Amino acid sequence: MSIEAADRGLAAPVLRPLPLGRVRPAGWLLRQLRIQADGLSGHLDEFWPDLVESGWIGGTAEGWERGPYWLDGMVPLAVLLDDRRLKCKLQRWFDHILAQQQADGWLGPVQDAARRYQAYDPWPGFIFLKAMAQYHEATGDDRILRAMERFLRRLEGLLRKRPLFDWGRYRWGDLALTLHWLYEKTGEAWLLELAATARAQGYDWVQHFSELRYRDKARPEECGYETHVVNNAMAVKAPGVWYRQSGDDGDRDAARRIIRTLDRYHGQATGVFTGDEHYAGRNPSQGTELCAVVEYMFSLETLLWILGDPSLGDRLERIAFNALPATFKPDMWAHQYDQQANQVICRVAEDRIYTSNGPDANIFGLEPNYGCCTANMHQGWPKFAAHLWMATPDGGLAAVAYAPCLVSAERGGRPIEIAVTTEYPFDEKLQLVVAAPRPARFPLWLRIPEWAAGAAIQVGEGRSTMPPPGQFHRIDREWRGSTTITLVLPMQARAVRR
Repeated sequence: MSIEAADRGLAAPVLRPLPLGRVRPAGWLLRQLRIQADGLSGHLDEFWPDLVESGWIGGTAEGWERGPYWLDGMVPLAVLLDDRRLKCKLQRWFDHILAQQQADGWLGPVQDAARRYQAYDPWPGFIFLKAMAQYHEATGDDRILRAMERFLRRLEGLLRKRPLFDWGRYRWGDLALTLHWLYEKTGEAWLLELAATARAQGYDWVQHFSELRYRDKARPEECGYETHVVNNAMAVKAPGVWYRQSGDDGDRDAARRIIRTLDRYHGQATGVFTGDEHYAGRNPSQGTELCAVVEYMFSLETLLWILGDPSLGDRLERIAFNALPATFKPDMWAHQYDQQANQVICRVAEDRIYTSNGPDANIFGLEPNYGCCTANMHQGWPKFAAHLWMATPDGGLAAVAYAPCLVSAERGGRPIEIAVTTEYPFDEKLQLVVAAPRPARFPLWLRIPEWAAGAAIQVGEGRSTMPPPGQFHRIDREWRGSTTITLVLPMQARAVRR
């Protein structure tokens, strides 16, 4: 993209995420986040050397991606639970990292000497930028925007001398996402120019999936960054993110094509695709890394607000309610590296069928196989909870996924709350109570899943309506006092040949 094109700004997304903290979990979802905070997520920094002695906070242990990964999930977890203990941990990390920002703007270690990663590797910074954006939304900390701009100016200079490499080259979409977020805060055109540079230096995922070469389990000689499961889970959102800047319908449509292609050649019944650690075909005995599960969820959450496609909400729920919980112990004090759709036993097995992962990849533990999932697993439930509802372009609110929660927002300058009470997905019935102390007119968009034939909606004492599945049902009215909406989503069993 040329500088002139960048000057045109960004296309408006179909929906807008609500600021972090405006959607709070309730019911079973609140319990799940509480279990997470009381489990590994909330205590990992107290005993895991890669966090206790992280290079990001002045230690001598890993100073690459693990500290930022932990922060990226812990920020929404602490905010959504309003947990003072977790917030104090976050403040300690952010205070140290921001105070140690180098004179040239670089954030974090220059080089991870313990793991021998290259100097000035931008990839860990991409993750930390996402954590910073969430932290700013929740706290309004005015240090954040200044620190981000200084870091990105430094990155701008570095990319002139050395293009993106290794992981950063394949995960450029995560950088573009934060650059767009910051651009909408500041209006600085150079941020879009930097996003265009990252896109030009990054891997071409649209071309990769236009004619996918890897249609079965990857052979050892084929395994590379482009076959890596987490890279692909992140790549799902990359064309959609870039579409806001390119305006190219091909980028918009590519996001859906990527999902269809992954399903066709590597899809699993849980909604994810195989990768243990690389493409592994459709055999349900193959595995999928936990990292890929949470990154796929975040990609879908991102595409939901950019594209506004309700089918993405169907996919997000399918993964959240099947693949995500399957890979944790009930108390969330242990996790798997790989989950398998037909797994019947956990054991260290030398007769494994994994593409490249080790014999302990499907056991539950602190750091089975490799520690990246230990660092990155935390974002799954909190980001899901934070993205349940979004703002609509017509001044309303949209339910893009369903779980018990409480939404606080303003519409027309007037405060409103929406309480969602349900055991969904364990029950077909959802009750939404819209509370408007002062009359306010705005629409509600309720996602009707594609599978919910015969869905029914009743507003107050009115007649029940049966909206068609696979779209948003719009309720436009003036809301006064307390109004109850009853939504029934029939769950009929379907048999699917695989």
